[in-house]
Amino acid sequence: MSDPAACTAAAPARRAWLTRNVIAVGVVSLLTDASSEMVLPLLPAFLTTVLGGGAAYLGWIEGLADAVASALKLVSGRWADRLGRNRPIMLLGYTISSVARPFVAVAQVPWHVLAVRVTDRTGKGLRSSPRDSLLAHAVAPEQRGAAFGFHRAMDHAGAVVGPTLAFLVLRYWTSDLRHLFWLSAIPGTLAVLAIVAGIREDELPPADPRAAASASPPAPVGLGKLMPLLAPLAAYTLGNSSETFLLLKAGTQSASLTSLPLLWIGLHVIKSACSFRGGVLSDRIGRMRVISAGWALHVVIYAALAFATSRGWVWALFLAYGVPAGLSEAAEKALVSSLAPKRGQGAGFGWYHLTLGMSALLASVLFGALWDAFGPRAAFLAGAAVSSLGLGLLLILRPGGR
Repeated sequence: MSDPAACTAAAPARRAWLTRNVIAVGVVSLLTDASSEMVLPLLPAFLTTVLGGGAAYLGWIEGLADAVASALKLVSGRWADRLGRNRPIMLLGYTISSVARPFVAVAQVPWHVLAVRVTDRTGKGLRSSPRDSLLAHAVAPEQRGAAFGFHRAMDHAGAVVGPTLAFLVLRYWTSDLRHLFWLSAIPGTLAVLAIVAGIREDELPPADPRAAASASPPAPVGLGKLMPLLAPLAAYTLGNSSETFLLLKAGTQSASLTSLPLLWIGLHVIKSACSFRGGVLSDRIGRMRVISAGWALHVVIYAALAFATSRGWVWALFLAYGVPAGLSEAAEKALVSSLAPKRGQGAGFGWYHLTLGMSALLASVLFGALWDAFGPRAAFLAGAAVSSLGLGLLLILRPGGR
Protein backbone atom coordinates (compact mmCIF):
# COMPACT_ATOMS: atom_id res chain seq x y z
CA MET A 1 0.00 0.00 0.00
CA SER A 2 1.15 3.52 -0.70
CA ASP A 3 1.87 5.88 2.13
CA PRO A 4 -0.58 8.87 2.03
CA ALA A 5 1.97 11.08 3.79
CA ALA A 6 4.57 10.28 1.16
CA CYS A 7 2.11 11.06 -1.63
CA THR A 8 1.21 14.36 0.02
CA ALA A 9 4.88 15.33 0.29
CA ALA A 10 5.57 14.37 -3.30
CA ALA A 11 3.40 17.10 -4.84
CA PRO A 12 5.20 20.00 -3.11
CA ALA A 13 8.53 18.40 -4.01
CA ARG A 14 7.54 18.34 -7.66
CA ARG A 15 6.78 22.06 -7.46
CA ALA A 16 9.92 23.04 -5.55
CA TRP A 17 11.07 24.93 -8.66
CA LEU A 18 8.19 27.42 -8.30
CA THR A 19 10.13 29.81 -6.06
CA ARG A 20 9.50 33.51 -5.40
CA ASN A 21 12.08 34.57 -7.97
CA VAL A 22 10.77 32.17 -10.63
CA ILE A 23 7.25 33.59 -10.17
CA ALA A 24 8.48 37.20 -10.11
CA VAL A 25 10.59 36.80 -13.25
CA GLY A 26 7.60 35.23 -14.95
CA VAL A 27 5.37 38.18 -14.04
CA VAL A 28 8.02 40.66 -15.24
CA SER A 29 8.32 38.86 -18.57
CA LEU A 30 4.54 38.70 -18.98
CA LEU A 31 4.19 42.47 -18.48
CA THR A 32 7.20 43.30 -20.66
CA ASP A 33 6.01 41.12 -23.51
CA ALA A 34 2.51 42.58 -23.20
CA SER A 35 4.08 46.01 -23.77
CA SER A 36 6.30 44.82 -26.62
CA GLU A 37 3.60 42.82 -28.39
CA MET A 38 1.21 45.76 -28.43
CA VAL A 39 3.67 47.19 -30.95
CA LEU A 40 5.42 44.32 -32.76
CA PRO A 41 2.51 42.65 -34.64
CA LEU A 42 1.60 46.00 -36.21
CA LEU A 43 5.17 47.12 -36.92
CA PRO A 44 5.44 45.55 -40.41
CA ALA A 45 2.17 47.20 -41.50
CA PHE A 46 3.19 50.53 -39.91
CA LEU A 47 6.60 50.43 -41.57
CA THR A 48 5.42 49.43 -45.04
CA THR A 49 2.13 51.34 -45.35
CA VAL A 50 2.63 54.43 -43.16
CA LEU A 51 6.39 55.03 -43.47
CA GLY A 52 7.01 53.49 -46.88
CA GLY A 53 9.63 50.87 -45.95
CA GLY A 54 9.97 47.44 -47.63
CA ALA A 55 10.69 43.84 -46.65
CA ALA A 56 14.46 44.36 -46.96
CA TYR A 57 14.32 47.38 -44.64
CA LEU A 58 12.27 45.36 -42.16
CA GLY A 59 14.98 42.70 -42.27
CA TRP A 60 17.68 45.27 -41.50
CA ILE A 61 15.69 46.75 -38.61
CA GLU A 62 15.03 43.43 -36.93
CA GLY A 63 18.46 42.00 -37.74
CA LEU A 64 20.44 44.98 -36.43
CA ALA A 65 18.25 45.27 -33.35
CA ASP A 66 18.78 41.60 -32.54
CA ALA A 67 22.53 41.83 -33.22
CA VAL A 68 22.96 44.74 -30.80
CA ALA A 69 20.95 42.88 -28.19
CA SER A 70 22.95 39.70 -28.64
CA ALA A 71 26.35 41.40 -28.32
CA LEU A 72 25.21 43.07 -25.09
CA LYS A 73 23.91 39.76 -23.74
CA LEU A 74 27.47 38.45 -23.61
CA VAL A 75 28.74 41.69 -22.02
CA SER A 76 25.97 41.77 -19.42
CA GLY A 77 26.39 38.08 -18.64
CA ARG A 78 30.09 38.52 -17.90
CA TRP A 79 29.30 41.70 -15.98
CA ALA A 80 26.81 39.81 -13.79
CA ASP A 81 29.36 37.03 -13.15
CA ARG A 82 31.93 39.59 -12.00
CA LEU A 83 29.43 41.47 -9.86
CA GLY A 84 28.00 38.30 -8.35
CA ARG A 85 24.53 39.85 -8.74
CA ASN A 86 21.97 39.65 -11.53
CA ARG A 87 19.09 41.84 -10.31
CA PRO A 88 20.70 45.31 -10.77
CA ILE A 89 21.57 44.66 -14.42
CA MET A 90 18.13 43.18 -15.03
CA LEU A 91 16.52 46.31 -13.63
CA LEU A 92 18.64 48.58 -15.84
CA GLY A 93 17.80 46.60 -18.97
CA TYR A 94 14.06 46.44 -18.37
CA THR A 95 13.96 50.15 -17.59
CA ILE A 96 15.71 51.13 -20.83
CA SER A 97 13.30 49.05 -22.92
CA SER A 98 10.22 50.32 -21.12
CA VAL A 99 11.24 53.95 -21.65
CA ALA A 100 12.30 53.59 -25.30
CA ARG A 101 9.58 51.37 -26.76
CA PRO A 102 6.63 53.83 -26.84
CA PHE A 103 8.66 56.36 -28.88
CA VAL A 104 7.97 54.40 -32.07
CA ALA A 105 4.80 56.52 -31.98
CA VAL A 106 6.75 59.61 -33.12
CA ALA A 107 8.52 57.90 -36.06
CA GLN A 108 8.22 59.80 -39.34
CA VAL A 109 10.68 57.83 -41.53
CA PRO A 110 11.87 54.19 -41.39
CA TRP A 111 15.21 54.96 -39.70
CA HIS A 112 13.31 56.40 -36.71
CA VAL A 113 11.84 52.94 -36.16
CA LEU A 114 15.35 51.50 -36.42
CA ALA A 115 16.60 53.85 -33.68
CA VAL A 116 13.75 52.96 -31.33
CA ARG A 117 14.06 49.23 -31.94
CA VAL A 118 17.83 49.25 -31.39
CA THR A 119 17.39 51.15 -28.09
CA ASP A 120 14.63 48.78 -27.03
CA ARG A 121 16.82 45.79 -27.86
CA THR A 122 19.73 47.37 -25.99
CA GLY A 123 17.65 46.98 -22.85
CA LYS A 124 16.87 43.40 -23.82
CA GLY A 125 20.57 42.75 -24.32
CA LEU A 126 21.37 43.99 -20.84
CA ARG A 127 18.66 42.03 -19.05
CA SER A 128 18.46 38.61 -20.74
CA SER A 129 21.63 36.80 -19.62
CA PRO A 130 21.45 38.01 -15.98
CA ARG A 131 17.78 37.01 -15.90
CA ASP A 132 18.51 33.51 -17.19
CA SER A 133 21.41 33.20 -14.76
CA LEU A 134 19.13 34.21 -11.89
CA LEU A 135 16.61 31.55 -12.93
CA ALA A 136 19.32 28.88 -13.19
CA HIS A 137 20.49 29.66 -9.63
CA ALA A 138 16.91 29.72 -8.32
CA VAL A 139 16.24 25.97 -8.79
CA ALA A 140 17.96 22.60 -8.69
CA PRO A 141 19.67 21.53 -11.96
CA GLU A 142 17.22 18.70 -12.56
CA GLN A 143 14.28 21.14 -12.39
CA ARG A 144 15.64 23.89 -14.64
CA GLY A 145 13.60 22.71 -17.59
CA ALA A 146 10.40 23.36 -15.62
CA ALA A 147 11.63 26.76 -14.40
CA PHE A 148 12.67 27.92 -17.87
CA GLY A 149 9.49 26.44 -19.32
CA PHE A 150 7.37 28.42 -16.84
CA HIS A 151 9.27 31.59 -17.72
CA ARG A 152 8.81 31.07 -21.45
CA ALA A 153 5.12 30.26 -20.92
CA MET A 154 4.63 33.53 -19.02
CA ASP A 155 6.61 35.40 -21.67
CA HIS A 156 4.36 34.06 -24.41
CA ALA A 157 1.28 34.73 -22.28
CA GLY A 158 2.35 38.37 -22.36
CA ALA A 159 2.42 38.08 -26.14
CA VAL A 160 -1.24 37.08 -25.88
CA VAL A 161 -2.19 39.94 -23.58
CA GLY A 162 -0.42 42.62 -25.67
CA PRO A 163 -2.11 41.93 -29.02
CA THR A 164 -5.44 41.47 -27.23
CA LEU A 165 -5.09 44.96 -25.82
CA ALA A 166 -4.04 46.22 -29.27
CA PHE A 167 -7.09 44.64 -30.88
CA LEU A 168 -9.45 46.14 -28.29
CA VAL A 169 -7.92 49.59 -28.65
CA LEU A 170 -8.05 49.50 -32.46
CA ARG A 171 -11.54 48.06 -32.53
CA TYR A 172 -13.28 50.12 -29.88
CA TRP A 173 -11.26 53.31 -29.32
CA THR A 174 -9.00 54.50 -32.12
CA SER A 175 -7.51 53.24 -35.39
CA ASP A 176 -4.47 55.50 -34.93
CA LEU A 177 -1.47 53.23 -34.43
CA ARG A 178 0.53 56.02 -32.81
CA HIS A 179 -1.93 56.28 -29.91
CA LEU A 180 -1.67 52.54 -29.41
CA PHE A 181 2.13 52.68 -29.33
CA TRP A 182 2.05 55.29 -26.55
CA LEU A 183 -0.19 53.04 -24.45
CA SER A 184 2.49 50.34 -24.48
CA ALA A 185 4.27 52.38 -21.78
CA ILE A 186 1.76 51.21 -19.13
CA PRO A 187 2.60 47.48 -18.89
CA GLY A 188 6.29 48.33 -19.40
CA THR A 189 6.25 50.53 -16.31
CA LEU A 190 4.47 47.84 -14.30
CA ALA A 191 7.20 45.35 -15.27
CA VAL A 192 9.91 47.60 -13.82
CA LEU A 193 7.92 47.98 -10.60
CA ALA A 194 7.54 44.19 -10.39
CA ILE A 195 11.34 43.77 -10.41
CA VAL A 196 11.72 46.26 -7.58
CA ALA A 197 8.97 44.68 -5.47
CA GLY A 198 9.23 41.00 -6.31
CA ILE A 199 12.80 39.83 -6.98
CA ARG A 200 15.22 39.12 -4.15
CA GLU A 201 18.76 37.93 -4.64
CA ASP A 202 21.62 37.00 -2.36
CA GLU A 203 25.11 37.63 -3.66
CA LEU A 204 26.58 34.49 -5.17
CA PRO A 205 29.73 33.57 -3.22
CA PRO A 206 32.89 32.70 -5.14
CA ALA A 207 33.48 29.00 -5.67
CA ASP A 208 37.03 29.32 -4.25
CA PRO A 209 37.60 31.46 -1.11
CA ARG A 210 40.96 32.53 -2.56
CA ALA A 211 39.06 34.06 -5.51
CA ALA A 212 37.24 36.39 -3.13
CA ALA A 213 40.51 37.78 -1.87
CA SER A 214 41.77 38.57 -5.34
CA ALA A 215 40.60 41.42 -7.53
CA SER A 216 40.52 39.28 -10.65
CA PRO A 217 37.15 38.35 -12.15
CA PRO A 218 35.94 34.76 -12.44
CA ALA A 219 37.58 32.70 -15.14
CA PRO A 220 35.81 33.07 -18.48
CA VAL A 221 33.55 30.27 -19.59
CA GLY A 222 35.40 27.99 -21.96
CA LEU A 223 33.64 27.36 -25.25
CA GLY A 224 34.75 23.75 -25.42
CA LYS A 225 31.61 22.36 -23.74
CA LEU A 226 29.32 24.94 -25.33
CA MET A 227 30.50 24.62 -28.94
CA PRO A 228 28.70 21.31 -29.64
CA LEU A 229 25.48 23.25 -28.99
CA LEU A 230 26.45 26.68 -30.33
CA ALA A 231 27.64 25.46 -33.75
CA PRO A 232 24.37 23.65 -34.61
CA LEU A 233 22.38 26.51 -33.06
CA ALA A 234 24.11 29.03 -35.34
CA ALA A 235 23.29 26.99 -38.45
CA TYR A 236 19.70 26.34 -37.37
CA THR A 237 19.05 30.01 -36.53
CA LEU A 238 20.53 31.13 -39.84
CA GLY A 239 17.52 29.47 -41.46
CA ASN A 240 15.05 30.85 -38.91
CA SER A 241 14.27 34.49 -39.73
CA SER A 242 12.40 37.05 -37.64
CA GLU A 243 8.76 36.20 -36.94
CA THR A 244 7.80 39.55 -38.44
CA PHE A 245 8.22 37.86 -41.83
CA LEU A 246 5.52 35.39 -40.82
CA LEU A 247 3.30 38.39 -40.17
CA LEU A 248 4.26 39.81 -43.54
CA LYS A 249 3.35 36.50 -45.21
CA ALA A 250 0.03 36.43 -43.37
CA GLY A 251 -0.60 40.08 -44.18
CA THR A 252 -0.36 39.42 -47.91
CA GLN A 253 -3.31 37.00 -47.71
CA SER A 254 -5.96 39.76 -47.61
CA ALA A 255 -5.69 40.12 -43.84
CA SER A 256 -7.28 43.12 -42.17
CA LEU A 257 -5.30 45.32 -39.81
CA THR A 258 -7.21 44.04 -36.77
CA SER A 259 -6.81 40.36 -37.75
CA LEU A 260 -3.00 40.44 -37.46
CA PRO A 261 -3.00 40.97 -33.66
CA LEU A 262 -5.53 38.12 -33.36
CA LEU A 263 -3.29 35.85 -35.39
CA TRP A 264 -0.31 36.84 -33.24
CA ILE A 265 -2.39 36.02 -30.14
CA GLY A 266 -3.08 32.54 -31.44
CA LEU A 267 0.62 31.94 -32.15
CA HIS A 268 1.61 32.83 -28.60
CA VAL A 269 -1.22 30.89 -26.99
CA ILE A 270 0.30 27.83 -28.64
CA LYS A 271 3.85 28.86 -27.67
CA SER A 272 2.79 29.41 -24.06
CA ALA A 273 1.05 26.03 -23.89
CA CYS A 274 4.03 24.22 -25.42
CA SER A 275 6.82 26.02 -23.54
CA PHE A 276 6.06 24.71 -20.07
CA ARG A 277 5.30 21.21 -21.30
CA GLY A 278 8.48 21.23 -23.38
CA GLY A 279 10.56 22.29 -20.38
CA VAL A 280 9.07 19.63 -18.11
CA LEU A 281 9.45 17.03 -20.85
CA SER A 282 13.14 17.89 -21.22
CA ASP A 283 13.60 17.23 -17.48
CA ARG A 284 12.05 13.79 -17.95
CA ILE A 285 13.31 12.44 -21.28
CA GLY A 286 16.38 14.60 -21.94
CA ARG A 287 17.16 17.98 -23.53
CA MET A 288 18.42 16.60 -26.84
CA ARG A 289 15.26 14.70 -27.71
CA VAL A 290 13.04 17.73 -27.15
CA ILE A 291 15.34 20.15 -28.98
CA SER A 292 15.78 17.91 -32.03
CA ALA A 293 12.02 17.29 -32.25
CA GLY A 294 11.32 21.03 -32.15
CA TRP A 295 13.94 21.84 -34.77
CA ALA A 296 12.70 19.08 -37.12
CA LEU A 297 9.13 20.36 -36.90
CA HIS A 298 10.35 23.89 -37.69
CA VAL A 299 11.98 22.66 -40.91
CA VAL A 300 8.74 20.98 -42.01
CA ILE A 301 6.63 24.09 -41.31
CA TYR A 302 9.00 26.44 -43.15
CA ALA A 303 9.01 24.16 -46.18
CA ALA A 304 5.21 24.04 -46.12
CA LEU A 305 4.97 27.84 -45.86
CA ALA A 306 6.93 28.09 -49.11
CA PHE A 307 4.08 26.45 -51.00
CA ALA A 308 1.08 27.69 -49.01
CA THR A 309 -0.97 30.17 -51.04
CA SER A 310 -4.46 30.18 -49.52
CA ARG A 311 -5.18 32.24 -46.44
CA GLY A 312 -6.39 29.20 -44.50
CA TRP A 313 -3.16 27.24 -45.05
CA VAL A 314 -0.92 30.22 -44.32
CA TRP A 315 -2.74 30.98 -41.10
CA ALA A 316 -2.76 27.32 -40.02
CA LEU A 317 1.00 27.03 -40.58
CA PHE A 318 1.54 30.38 -38.85
CA LEU A 319 -0.17 28.99 -35.75
CA ALA A 320 1.61 25.63 -36.02
CA TYR A 321 4.94 27.49 -35.92
CA GLY A 322 4.30 28.04 -32.19
CA VAL A 323 4.77 24.32 -31.44
CA PRO A 324 8.48 23.90 -32.36
CA ALA A 325 9.39 27.29 -30.90
CA GLY A 326 7.66 26.45 -27.63
CA LEU A 327 9.17 22.97 -27.43
CA SER A 328 12.81 23.90 -27.92
CA GLU A 329 13.27 27.24 -26.09
CA ALA A 330 13.25 26.00 -22.49
CA ALA A 331 15.20 22.84 -23.34
CA GLU A 332 17.95 24.87 -25.03
CA LYS A 333 18.37 27.13 -22.00
CA ALA A 334 18.33 24.22 -19.57
CA LEU A 335 21.06 22.56 -21.65
CA VAL A 336 23.16 25.74 -21.60
CA SER A 337 22.83 25.94 -17.81
CA SER A 338 24.12 22.38 -17.46
CA LEU A 339 27.08 22.97 -19.78
CA ALA A 340 28.20 26.26 -18.13
CA PRO A 341 29.86 26.29 -14.67
CA LYS A 342 28.00 27.71 -11.66
CA ARG A 343 30.12 30.87 -11.52
CA GLY A 344 29.90 31.28 -15.28
CA GLN A 345 26.17 31.02 -15.91
CA GLY A 346 25.91 34.62 -17.07
CA ALA A 347 28.71 34.23 -19.61
CA GLY A 348 27.33 30.88 -20.74
CA PHE A 349 23.95 32.41 -21.48
CA GLY A 350 25.74 35.37 -23.03
CA TRP A 351 27.46 33.11 -25.58
CA TYR A 352 24.14 31.38 -26.24
CA HIS A 353 22.30 34.66 -26.87
CA LEU A 354 25.19 36.09 -28.92
CA THR A 355 25.09 33.06 -31.21
CA LEU A 356 21.32 33.41 -31.60
CA GLY A 357 21.48 37.13 -32.31
CA MET A 358 24.32 37.21 -34.83
CA SER A 359 22.76 34.32 -36.73
CA ALA A 360 19.39 36.08 -36.57
CA LEU A 361 20.94 39.22 -38.06
CA LEU A 362 22.21 37.30 -41.09
CA ALA A 363 19.00 35.29 -41.29
CA SER A 364 16.71 38.35 -41.34
CA VAL A 365 18.85 40.31 -43.81
CA LEU A 366 19.22 37.37 -46.20
CA PHE A 367 15.57 36.38 -45.84
CA GLY A 368 14.41 39.92 -46.65
CA ALA A 369 16.75 40.13 -49.64
CA LEU A 370 15.57 36.76 -50.99
CA TRP A 371 11.95 37.80 -50.47
CA ASP A 372 12.40 41.04 -52.44
CA ALA A 373 14.46 39.42 -55.19
CA PHE A 374 12.76 36.05 -55.71
CA GLY A 375 9.59 36.07 -53.59
CA PRO A 376 8.53 34.41 -50.32
CA ARG A 377 8.72 30.84 -51.68
CA ALA A 378 12.47 31.04 -52.29
CA ALA A 379 13.02 32.66 -48.89
CA PHE A 380 11.12 29.99 -46.93
CA LEU A 381 12.68 27.11 -48.87
CA ALA A 382 16.18 28.47 -48.26
CA GLY A 383 15.38 28.85 -44.55
CA ALA A 384 14.14 25.27 -44.29
CA ALA A 385 17.26 23.94 -46.05
CA VAL A 386 19.71 25.81 -43.81
CA SER A 387 17.85 24.89 -40.59
CA SER A 388 17.94 21.23 -41.61
CA LEU A 389 21.74 21.47 -41.75
CA GLY A 390 21.73 22.76 -38.18
CA LEU A 391 19.54 19.84 -37.10
CA GLY A 392 21.90 17.36 -38.73
CA LEU A 393 24.89 18.92 -37.00
CA LEU A 394 23.08 18.77 -33.64
CA LEU A 395 22.41 15.05 -34.06
CA ILE A 396 26.07 14.44 -34.94
CA LEU A 397 27.66 16.47 -32.13
CA ARG A 398 25.08 15.56 -29.42
CA PRO A 399 25.94 18.29 -26.84
CA GLY A 400 25.68 17.01 -23.28
CA GLY A 401 25.59 13.39 -24.38
CA ARG A 402 22.48 11.25 -24.79
